[in-house]
Amino acid sequence: MNTLPPAAEFVVVSNRLPVDRSDDEGEPWRRSPGGLVAALEPVVHASGGAWVGWPGQPDIEVDPFRFDGMSLVPVALTAEDVELYYEGFANDTIWPLYHDVISPPAYHREWWDAYERVNLAFAEAAASVAAPQATVWVHDYQLQLVPRILRELRPDLVIGYFHHIPFPAYGIYAQLPWRRQVLQGLLGADVIGFQRVQDAGNFARAVRRQLGFETKAGSIRVPVDGAPDRIAVSKAYPISIDVGVYDELARRPEVQARAREIRESLGSPRTILFGVDRLDYTKGITHRLKAYGELLAEHRLDVETVTLVQVASPSRERVAAYMQLRDEIELAVGRINGDRDTVGHSAIRYLHHSYPREEMVALYLAADVMLVTALRDGMNLVAKEYIASRVDNRGVLVLSEFTGAADELTQAVKVNPHDIEGMKDAIVQAARMPPAEQSRRMRALRRRVRDHDVADWSREFLTDLSHARSRGSAT
Repeated sequence: MNTLPPAAEFVVVSNRLPVDRSDDEGEPWRRSPGGLVAALEPVVHASGGAWVGWPGQPDIEVDPFRFDGMSLVPVALTAEDVELYYEGFANDTIWPLYHDVISPPAYHREWWDAYERVNLAFAEAAASVAAPQATVWVHDYQLQLVPRILRELRPDLVIGYFHHIPFPAYGIYAQLPWRRQVLQGLLGADVIGFQRVQDAGNFARAVRRQLGFETKAGSIRVPVDGAPDRIAVSKAYPISIDVGVYDELARRPEVQARAREIRESLGSPRTILFGVDRLDYTKGITHRLKAYGELLAEHRLDVETVTLVQVASPSRERVAAYMQLRDEIELAVGRINGDRDTVGHSAIRYLHHSYPREEMVALYLAADVMLVTALRDGMNLVAKEYIASRVDNRGVLVLSEFTGAADELTQAVKVNPHDIEGMKDAIVQAARMPPAEQSRRMRALRRRVRDHDVADWSREFLTDLSHARSRGSAT
């Protein structure tokens, strides 16, 4: 029988709990890596709060438990739920649709039914552990219906929602058969946060066109049956990272020694280009490989002096589009290496793995040029991790203008990843950039990331959310 933790004044709701199953019998759970956990764990700790999420495995029932000072409230999902709600509606409908239909979204009514059912389960779990007038912060596209359901279950709560991926332009969003229900779900929140100003604008336009609600300067007037209208805030809160963690790791002698080892293992090339992405069609990996292969073929880059290291972390390996993408990437890597490798030097070192943070920081230190060339990305925290790791004030960031990070990181070398010729020019510019210019740009980038870290992000959002209680109904 489930034993619920004491009522919590602050509740986080996300698709996953902040822990993963561990093989260690003495410690059955271990902390998950990732920016969201780093951002929210201190807030949950400080408030004695609770975290609601799926434990990561289907068809298991786990009672609420304590982990490192947090109350964790698991939501059980069946294998069918995972297939229809998560792999189906969340990642084969919403994900491609919200990323500008880079891959065609599929619309299946049974997927939508599962999405509604699972969102209800998450909302009920949050409602069951929230104290009277508690604050609940819901996260991301898997749970867009939770705010409204939660408001219906617990009208006393203050509800926030943060959308970590892009929100598409109206002409794209309007394709969704359940477009009104999703908008109404999100408008259950008092504060709806997005990565970019344009995402918040796209959401407001969709609300006006579909629901006819009044929107003005980041506020949306939401009608309430038998009561005064409610004002919901919709604005941009660009997410960031824990800069201090990366800065501290990059200064460790053993991490710096590992960076030197990496360079030596690659044949000590003059320039290391580096890409690290989840294996996803939104990340522009194939476009990057095409540009790099052409630069080698045109002898604008030389395999004897330049190497591309591409880390592609496994992702959604049961979804057909991802299996096809992996085949395409590995075929392209094989062709380029077959055509360009020499006995002593490899054109591309391709790594289909995930790596611990210490190894990632060593790779960031070893890389002369960081390639972040996503076709569409809500933010892209890898760009900020690279900057935070460059304690030597060297290195060049080549950054897609279609990432949220591009709004903030103005000293990066910007690219349109669809423009292969333009991307080639940017890579050459970055590879040949004089040290003085690298230093000037990197110092400015580091200042920006340091001045707006993940603690600032959560503090700004939660401050606005706390004002929602005092603001009350519209007049």
